[in-house]
Amino acid sequence: MQVALSLLDRSRTREGHTDAAALQRTMHRAELAETAGYHRFWVAEHHAVPGIASGVPALLIGAIADRTSRIRVGSGGVMLPNHQPIVVAEQFAVLTALHPGRIDLGVGRSLGFTAPVRDALRTHSAGTDDFEADVKELQAYLHGTAEVTVRPRVPEAPPVFVLGTGEGLRTAARLGLPVVVAGPLLRQGPEPFERYRADFRPGVAGAEPYVVVGLDILIADTEAEAAELLLPESWAMALSRETGSFPPLSTVEDIHRQPMTERRRRVVAETARHALAGTEDRVAEGLEKLIAATGANEVLSSASTFDTAALYDSDARLARIFGLC
Repeated sequence: MQVALSLLDRSRTREGHTDAAALQRTMHRAELAETAGYHRFWVAEHHAVPGIASGVPALLIGAIADRTSRIRVGSGGVMLPNHQPIVVAEQFAVLTALHPGRIDLGVGRSLGFTAPVRDALRTHSAGTDDFEADVKELQAYLHGTAEVTVRPRVPEAPPVFVLGTGEGLRTAARLGLPVVVAGPLLRQGPEPFERYRADFRPGVAGAEPYVVVGLDILIADTEAEAAELLLPESWAMALSRETGSFPPLSTVEDIHRQPMTERRRRVVAETARHALAGTEDRVAEGLEKLIAATGANEVLSSASTFDTAALYDSDARLARIFGLC
């Protein structure tokens, strides 16, 4: 695989375990990823979600960067509608000053998960139409071209990545920024990515199109075992469609004791279709097809499962496919 390999960890909570344990597992996974040779390790922003312990990417990025020495650490991503761009710029300037050359800033346009969360964030009346303007303002602060000078000043600003839906791809192209794409857009073939590259306008000298594709990747000895690893996340998604609340991960054994309604079965199957799970050979074949279809420069695995030992083993097997260890 002649592309970079990275990890996104959402600090998933697990039934019977504390939120603090989820954060500690994220830290440990980052250390293992660095040892295995991964290029980046990213964390995410989610607010008041029972299944996710990480709500403040900048704090967790700093803790991870302190515990590692080489791997790039960043956000996948900071949701700009929730923040003033100057505050995000200050946070990531501090991180960059403390860990030069290792910090990434991925930004997205999603609002809070539920109406009460949006109210708490004061984004209940916010839209996402200002996203491109917010990204431009953020870059101005980071590059020292804004009317207000952000401190600390750093010799080199952290790279900004746009989390891309269809509109995100267009925004990234107009601003000349790298893009991170996940979900249904990956199944649309090469056209969206060809258009991104054709429309790309370098924001700074030497900037080139750069595509990161993100998906859940899980590897085990057999196809059946890999499918079982995928089940906790798929089950959580199915329950969230019923309750409106994204729950902690359950064990496979607990899930099998629950009724699998037709609606739940459909959501589990749908979630599995957007993932890549199987043996090393099957995953390698799937990745080759995905990279060929998208022209990806980098793969970002966002997988999680209840069994952390199996998750760490899957990460190591994925690194082996890419020739990292």
